Amino acid sequence: MYNNWNDSRNILNHVAGYFFCLCFSFFWWSDHLNNFLSISTCLFLILIFGVSHGALDHMKGEQLLKIYKIKNILFFYVTYILISLFILIFWTSAPSITLFVFLLIAAHHFGKEDSEIMKPKKNNFLNFIFFIKGSLIILAPLFYRFNETVALFEILNFNINIFDYKNLIEIFFYLSLISNIYFLIQNMKLNYGFITFDLLAINLLFYLLSPLAAFTLYFCFIHSLRHTMSLSDQLDKKNLKKGFKKFFFKAIPLTIITAFLFLTGVYTLNIYYTIDDSILKVIFIGLASLTFPHILLEYLLEKNEKRT
Repeated sequence: MYNNWNDSRNILNHVAGYFFCLCFSFFWWSDHLNNFLSISTCLFLILIFGVSHGALDHMKGEQLLKIYKIKNILFFYVTYILISLFILIFWTSAPSITLFVFLLIAAHHFGKEDSEIMKPKKNNFLNFIFFIKGSLIILAPLFYRFNETVALFEILNFNINIFDYKNLIEIFFYLSLISNIYFLIQNMKLNYGFITFDLLAINLLFYLLSPLAAFTLYFCFIHSLRHTMSLSDQLDKKNLKKGFKKFFFKAIPLTIITAFLFLTGVYTLNIYYTIDDSILKVIFIGLASLTFPHILLEYLLEKNEKRT
């Protein structure tokens, strides 16, 4: 039997420590890793380790339907798919606005989900702190690898001149660092060593690696891993290992479906773009189309839990 709370914290401390050591070693072999983490390799990692953390949304959808007293599960699937399709359509007509809104929402999402394991105290500014904290993932590539990140945004048809906002980006980057340090100071007594390791590892990733490679490693092995542990805990409150096994098998069907759709998107876009550009578009546009309904689902569940 396991105390999931202590078990999760111990696992996070150990994994974050090992991951930081790995990131520190990139000082000696970052060039080789950048070559290894090609665009296609990043897609593979995201499909295997990244998108799977949202592969239990159908179970959460069933919970939400029960709250709203809706019996037909098709209502959830149709709504989820329609929201994803709307994001895809809206991106084609207004890519700059869609990407900008996606980055704002993603910043809050990263800050909130990466911090939930700490069970932060509720206050009126918590959501703002989550946003500033998670903004580090958006701002770090612009701070450390500005030209490469701008080039990536251009591939995604982001037409806003980011050069005009470079000084503002640097200011918000430092604010995000301060927010992360605030979380560190607030939780030092609880031995959350992974907060320190996270902060150092994230900065090392984006300093040493290309924006896509750094984001991939963060998304797969920090963000998704943390969310996976949270889901595993929900599946088995007494035994985290058994919960993870349940998660693994339950996540396989939707992970396979998502991978098939992403690869189909790459094949289709490759008619009009290079293979690398096609993959980049599928990664970020695809993640955006999944992130919006995923976050909406989490928000509705959390909102209704507060009411009950």
